[in-house]
Parts: sequence; structure tokens; C-alpha cells
Amino acid sequence: MRIALFGASGRIGQRILREALDRNHYVIAIVRDPKKITISNPKLTVISADIRDPNQVAKVVRGTDVVVASIRPDTGHESDLVIMAKSLIEGTKLAKVNRLIFVGGAGSLEVEPGKRLMDMPNFPTEWRAIAQAAAEALEVFKKEKELDWVYVSPPMFIEPGVRTGKYRIDTDKLIFDSQGRSYISMEDFAVAILYEIEKPRFHRQRFTVGY
Repeated sequence: MRIALFGASGRIGQRILREALDRNHYVIAIVRDPKKITISNPKLTVISADIRDPNQVAKVVRGTDVVVASIRPDTGHESDLVIMAKSLIEGTKLAKVNRLIFVGGAGSLEVEPGKRLMDMPNFPTEWRAIAQAAAEALEVFKKEKELDWVYVSPPMFIEPGVRTGKYRIDTDKLIFDSQGRSYISMEDFAVAILYEIEKPRFHRQRFTVGY
């Protein structure tokens, strides 16, 4: 498959890129600074584009099978995530690519019916701005009725770790392991993204993964 990957130089994006190449897919890595991608692979093309410009988005994703976005605005500009989400949707549709997978946030996941993680009193203050922006981006996607989009929420904690290929899936509910921790390695998160690319199970909805 041909995959357009925004944010390929980020911590999660790097692992999605590596997993995709290991599975023999062609990847167009779209980053702000191409020098940050040091992988050399005949199936990898690295380019720069402004994700806030739908026409630039359309130009770089045209001819691909799926668009994947693992992006985070700079600190202090968290609300730009909503602008980016809207631009990705518009640009992907302009390019006539039907599938878009967007890595969102965990804050809007439910810890119990009707109660979101980000609304809990112990939710870290430093996470609140990006959690709010990610929640607003999810609402943007929910209004999109033409594009086949998927919004993927990580668990509460996602860190570099080991690739096991094992994880559990839910839709809007935060996943906890047997010790009460909401966690997944970035490597296994990338596995979940690639599995959804290769064998789509979710259409115009959110899902989450965790151990």
C-alpha cells in the first residue's frame, strides 16, 4: 500500500514509519524538517508541506491509499490541532483519497459512563490544553460524513518500549491493564495503526488501544 504519513519524525510517527516499512509498504513521510528523517529505504519518500494548507495536503497525499497523521502543535499553540484536523480532512478529500487515520488524545475517553478522563479532578494541568484541542478535533471528525476517517486515542500513558504485537481494543472507554495502569508502548501503538491500515475495522468512529 501507499501510505502518506504526517508527523513521521515525531516519537509515535517514527515508530509508525518503521512498522510500515518493515511491512513492505511505500511511505511518503511528510515533515516540517526532512533532515530529521535519517532512514534510507527505497520505499520511502520524505517531503515537507504545510499541514495547515489543504491544497498542500492534497498535493502530497494524492495517489496514496491512506493518510495517517500523528501530529502535535508546538506548546502554546495547542488549539492549532483543530485547524490541522480540518485541513487534513479537506485536503484528503481534494486529493480523492478516501481513508484518513488521525492519532488523537486520551483525554476525551470515558473512565466511567459520562465521565471523561480530562474532566477528572486529578487530570494533570499541563495536559489540559492539548487534551481540549484533541477533544475538539474529535468533534470535527464526528461531523464529517463523506471521508472514511478513524480517530485513534492512545491510553493515558504511551512511551517508548517493547514491540509485543499484543494489545486490547475499545471504542470510547479508557483501557486499564490488570494492575490498573492505562498504558501502551509506542511500538505496539504503531502495530495497532498498521493493523487498522491493512485490515480496516473502524469507519467514521474512534477507537483506542491499551494492554
